[in-house]
Amino acid sequence: MDPVRLLLISSTAVLSLMLLIEWNQYSDDYNKDQAERYAAEVSKAPLTSPTNNIQSVETPSIQMGSDIPTLSADSTPVPSQVDKAGLVYLDTDTLNVAISTDGGDVVDASLPRFPVRLDTPDQPFLLLESSAFRTYVAQSGLIGPDGIDASGQRAQYLSLGTTLNSDNSKTLTLAWAGNRNDALQVLKSYTAADDRYFIDVKYTVTNAGSTPASMTPFAQLKRDNTEAPDANVGFGVSPYLGAALTQPEERYTKLSFSDLADEPFAKKLPAGWVAILQHYFVSAWIPAQNQSHDFFASQLSSGDNVIGFKNPSITVQPGETATISQRLYVGPKDQVALADIAENLDLVIDYGWLWWLAQPLFWLLTVIQSFVVNWGLAIIILTIVVKLAFFRLSAASYKSMAKMRTVQPKIQSIRDQYADDKNKQQQAMMELWKKEKINPMGGCLPMLIQMPVFIALYWVLLESVELRHAPFILWIDDLSAMDPYFVLPILMGISMYLMQRLNPAPPDPMQAKIMQYMPIAFTFLMMWFPAGLVLYWLCNNLLSFAQQYVVTRQIEQAAR
Repeated sequence: MDPVRLLLISSTAVLSLMLLIEWNQYSDDYNKDQAERYAAEVSKAPLTSPTNNIQSVETPSIQMGSDIPTLSADSTPVPSQVDKAGLVYLDTDTLNVAISTDGGDVVDASLPRFPVRLDTPDQPFLLLESSAFRTYVAQSGLIGPDGIDASGQRAQYLSLGTTLNSDNSKTLTLAWAGNRNDALQVLKSYTAADDRYFIDVKYTVTNAGSTPASMTPFAQLKRDNTEAPDANVGFGVSPYLGAALTQPEERYTKLSFSDLADEPFAKKLPAGWVAILQHYFVSAWIPAQNQSHDFFASQLSSGDNVIGFKNPSITVQPGETATISQRLYVGPKDQVALADIAENLDLVIDYGWLWWLAQPLFWLLTVIQSFVVNWGLAIIILTIVVKLAFFRLSAASYKSMAKMRTVQPKIQSIRDQYADDKNKQQQAMMELWKKEKINPMGGCLPMLIQMPVFIALYWVLLESVELRHAPFILWIDDLSAMDPYFVLPILMGISMYLMQRLNPAPPDPMQAKIMQYMPIAFTFLMMWFPAGLVLYWLCNNLLSFAQQYVVTRQIEQAAR
């Protein structure tokens, strides 16, 4: 190549890289500034009531009056406003939640162990919120003939304070402030602990009247359509944001917000749970697991999405007390913790149709990490283990490609000889492959067999909250974020280019040209992918290159 041309290309590449790094730094500073402004505005802005101006939406066996389920359609939503004075707080080492005295809904939940950014460790990640920026709340109440939430005006509560239990958990208790001749007394309590991400919500209903009281408990999650804060994971990759539940015939059912806009969901199911998912985090309501419940999901006329359930109706006889228990999970997608709470709840860590491969890969990754501590080293070791498992299969593929490479001059000679006769050219090719004992598909089939494993590992790394803010070495302090200096993507592109040099050239000139630009295209795409994913691809490429290089040299030396 002309030295001047080479110098110009190199200079352009270096300048482009410098501009990308500067742009990335600017983007990072801008996002940080926006996050700080957002946190400041949220702290100042009044929290709006989750019952504000919602029209009714009808589904089979369920009518959505205001934005809570009702048993009749004759109620009218009553707008209300909740300010800071109308909130009570329950704080643990794992959860900081704000509960509105208007309905007793969880309108704010942050996670102290998961900061928004590495450089702002004191600013916890906000999962649930009711603000001018986002609506994402966990609602619950009592509806029905004697339900305190049945009139369209949410039940009003008074705080009785927080108590410390013998197991070091905390219980916040609210008392219904309504008055029906003192016939009905309702306490709503929330119990949380420092070592868990779920809250036990319990109603204690005492009937001091002379007639039975009938009511139906409900719980639901409500969220608007705003993008999740952790949604950006690279070009073409968008983690699922939407609702989900479990069914006997389908252990994990996703109900996207667009699906709910087209068709509401309503079904009576045993046990179960409902959830709203986003990247790394999930909120879920879990009812009593020994009963069947009426599950529902829909999009309200306001555009907000709801998913929830109604418990079986209860009747509290005069002089008796009844309790209703529900559980709310607000936290990371922790497989172990979620599996302990409810059956199939751990499936919200969505590995797609390759979950049966991804689950053991994740288990192996966590075992390795428990020994090496560093998640980056764990990814490297796991990639080596997977590569060793397919060592013989890969060797067979590389041998086939190496043989194809050794006969390239003969193949080119056949093409030149029969350039105008494709049939004779193909026949001559077949005879050559038969003579040299080469299977043209021998290099592809072993690689295709390995692809599901590599794809499953890709989704494991993408879905694992353990990698969020996990450091590797030197400048990579967060494996879930892009490499700020693009070192790993560039090395990945170089490794891809080196692998191409060992492969036989494609027969079609246009295809060969496209393959030449593949490393550049993949390098560009990988620049915005999380560093953990790029590290995995880089290690896999380097191991593949090393094995292919050895096999190719052996075949070429034997052919001489």
